[in-house]
Amino acid sequence: IADDGSRMLRFCPVLLVLMLASCGANVVIQRDARFDVTYDDTVTSDNQTIYSYNHTVSRNKTEGVRVSVELLSESAPSPVLFVVRQKQAVLSFQVPLILRGLYQRKYQYTQLGRTLCQPPTKAVAETQFFFVDVSTLSSAGVHYQLRVSRVDMCVCAQFFRYVFPEGVDTVIVKVNSQKNFPCSVMSIQDIQCPVYDLDNNVAFIGMYQTMTTTAAITVQRKDFPSNSFYVVVVVKTEDEACGGPLRFYPLLPDELLDAGNRSKTLDVIVSPAINSEVYVMGMLFCLGIFLSFYLLTFLMACVENKRYDAMCFNLSAVSLADNGSTLSSEAVTDSLASADGNYGYMERSLESVGRSRHESLSSVEEDDYDTLADIDSDKNIVRTKKFLCVSDLARKDKRILSKKYQIYFWNIATIAVFYALPVIQLVITYQTVVNVTGNQDICYYNFLCAHPLGALSSFNNILSNLSYVLLGLLFLLIILQRDILHNRALERNENTALECGIPKHFGLYYAMGTALMMEGLLSACYHVCPNYTNFQFDTSFMYMIAGLCMLKLYQKRHPDINASAYSAYACLAAVIFFSVLGVVFGKGNTAFWIVFSVIHILATLLLSTQLYYMGRWRLGEAAYGLIKRPSDFASYLLAIAICNLLLYFAFYIIMKLRSGERIQCLALVCILFTAVVWGFALFFFFQVMLIDLCLQKTPAESREHNRECILLSFFDDHDIWHFLSSIAMFGSFLVLLTMDDDLDTVQRDKIYVF
Repeated sequence: IADDGSRMLRFCPVLLVLMLASCGANVVIQRDARFDVTYDDTVTSDNQTIYSYNHTVSRNKTEGVRVSVELLSESAPSPVLFVVRQKQAVLSFQVPLILRGLYQRKYQYTQLGRTLCQPPTKAVAETQFFFVDVSTLSSAGVHYQLRVSRVDMCVCAQFFRYVFPEGVDTVIVKVNSQKNFPCSVMSIQDIQCPVYDLDNNVAFIGMYQTMTTTAAITVQRKDFPSNSFYVVVVVKTEDEACGGPLRFYPLLPDELLDAGNRSKTLDVIVSPAINSEVYVMGMLFCLGIFLSFYLLTFLMACVENKRYDAMCFNLSAVSLADNGSTLSSEAVTDSLASADGNYGYMERSLESVGRSRHESLSSVEEDDYDTLADIDSDKNIVRTKKFLCVSDLARKDKRILSKKYQIYFWNIATIAVFYALPVIQLVITYQTVVNVTGNQDICYYNFLCAHPLGALSSFNNILSNLSYVLLGLLFLLIILQRDILHNRALERNENTALECGIPKHFGLYYAMGTALMMEGLLSACYHVCPNYTNFQFDTSFMYMIAGLCMLKLYQKRHPDINASAYSAYACLAAVIFFSVLGVVFGKGNTAFWIVFSVIHILATLLLSTQLYYMGRWRLGEAAYGLIKRPSDFASYLLAIAICNLLLYFAFYIIMKLRSGERIQCLALVCILFTAVVWGFALFFFFQVMLIDLCLQKTPAESREHNRECILLSFFDDHDIWHFLSSIAMFGSFLVLLTMDDDLDTVQRDKIYVF
């Protein structure tokens, strides 16, 4: 050995390990051992025992070997080291085994069982040897028991081997248990030795996730060159990772805690996942449903254009028959003013109408309205009228107002770019970390219905968000068509476009369509890796949509006094800011809820007095107090916005009907259709809300609410919520757009303000 030492070191590294492990042992005892026999023995620093085993390994049969040891001596000064040498692998462990838990708490195990992996063999059957070396540095004798046994089929109660059948490229591994605790870890590992099956090393390789009653991981053949993998289940030392009770903190840092008897009975099911045909069907279904909206809209646009051309022809014929005559001053006189002179309404003659048209052609600024000569008297008169008309609040220059409301679109487009880019970068990083580390606890997927595609772990949840993008784009096209038709009418100086109906300003509509598209994009980003810290990505533009819809409703009857884009987006930014604060500090923080309640009340008071009373303060405001503090602040804040929007929507429709106005057939169809879709959408929303609340729980607890796919074996509850909510919001936008079409031929001084 001395002469050929260099050659031995180069070609026999395992032998070197054995030599070093044997240093200090004066006596080496080797025994031919047998399976299923318990050996009681004693080891000291002066002797080392080697147990020699041999067994037959079959290429077509999976058979595991279980090494079980128990330390019988109490308070041994030094641990006993067990080294298992087998073909292509060396496994070592000590007894007692000490594992560290939360806050560096230490747990001692005097009984230990390790499962040996099956070395690969090319022969049909091969006899292989392995050795168990037992040694210690304790001068006193340490008494122990050793037992080695075979385990057929599964490689023990801890891990199993699965081989991909021919023609199956993707499988889903499900582990179920009737008991929540003890907390466990399910791991998917490649076929290699050693197998990492301890609490402190199970996360070293492969994919893994904690579990209480349910765990599921989708496994693809391409990730495992050997076309097979191990399913490893390990019981954790503590339950905190699964939301279990926190145990006492040891007073002494070196204190050893008894691990206790922690066992778990479970079922492991490996079944083929969906194939490529289901992916194609899911994508075709998604595209087909929403492209049908494009076809229907195109057909309706053709009908609308024909109707519009016919109306223009009729108006031209009437104009020729009247020999160019214009409306009398009585035609533009408020009927309410003629019935009651105390309303203080100032009648507008044809000369004032002509003057306002001439002034609209000049270059004026948005605030020039307040510099008119009659502003001091007229503003107070308008404020004291019992019934206001749209003409009273539509006196500013149309071009200036159009530019004012176009700022909504350009601002939200700018916000979208600067918001979306870092979000996309962040979620790509999240997904990369998940793929590299294999930690399935980072993202809260519905693992029972999470279909991967490429680097994406849950492609179906991302695909379903395409509905928001497609319908948002369609709404923008509808607005573009209406904008073009309205501009053509203005170019022809049509009276219906200049003096009739609700003033047409499309900037907020463009902003709403953009917000709907961005909701789809950011919701897709959120579903790349859903968790509590990035939940705001899924809700930010929902606040935008609710706010813009309320602004549009108010703008319809108050075009001159509506909020500017800068102040509106500043308020929405404050809402999102409080949403972030609520996520970080809101849970169980009384001071935060007091501050938020005060700001909420003051903001409501200010908004009401400024918008509804046009700057005149009235003290009849109602304060809203928070009685119950919800755990999900972001959803609570969004619920406030949506409820206010729905109430305002209902108020608008009721007041419209009370004012003697009617709802045309197209708008009525949109209202009924949207109401039905919202009903179904809200049903799935409450299912989804229960899952979203799980974002505040541990990953293991959240998986207890995972559900199977319910549509085409590809989409789950959350996907259906995406489909229905996008259709419902699109329908709501159409209602906003069409609900006042009946007023297009009504003079503005006969349209009430409410």
